[in-house]
Amino acid sequence: MSTVPYHIAIVMDGNGRWATRRYLPRVAGHKKGVDALRACVRHCAERGVKVLTVFAFSSENWNRPPDEVSGLMELLAVALSREVPQLQAEGVSIRFVGDRSALSDKVRHGLAQAEAQTAGNTRLQFNVCFNYGGRWDIAQAAARLAARGEPITEASLDQAMALAHVPDPDLLIRTGGEKRISNFLLWQAAYSELYFSDKLWPEFDAAALDAAIADYAQRERRFGRTSDQLQPAARKAA
Repeated sequence: MSTVPYHIAIVMDGNGRWATRRYLPRVAGHKKGVDALRACVRHCAERGVKVLTVFAFSSENWNRPPDEVSGLMELLAVALSREVPQLQAEGVSIRFVGDRSALSDKVRHGLAQAEAQTAGNTRLQFNVCFNYGGRWDIAQAAARLAARGEPITEASLDQAMALAHVPDPDLLIRTGGEKRISNFLLWQAAYSELYFSDKLWPEFDAAALDAAIADYAQRERRFGRTSDQLQPAARKAA
């Protein structure tokens, strides 16, 4: 098994608490979180990770205070204009995953434009789950198949999911000290290794990422098999 995950997924939790502990508005924490995400994208690319998927805004986040929601939308618009040129320069392809029907025309246009500008990049596939929920993902996949009159099987559902363009995550990280996945990649994370960090997201730096990858490297991924069954395959690979 490779010691570096091909695909890392992250629940970026703790922005609000980071700000509250510093007597700052919660939106200030989200702005600091963008800085942490920018660095994380770079660190993943440098370490040979090929896919990074992050949970930026869940379908449940609409229930947060209106000023925080509007601040997040404004932050997204600003981040698109500032970050996309850098992603392009670093060979990163970005894709936004989630339900866009509730977003404004301006935001939807910005997402599509960012995707088009970086579509040809191959160094790192960067998926931003925005207005996303794992249950929504499964439901929309089933609805899409039903509309086409196709049978609903594990294989067909897998191909209709919102992240069908990348392999399932090898490692799922959650920051902020909570130990749950909160409706994130419910289908895709079936066999992901889980790693929980006590660091709040704005504090999740290169060392924290390396610690998560090092922990992953010690795991034995059996996918339903036994350890004895894996040994011959490991010897053959060596």
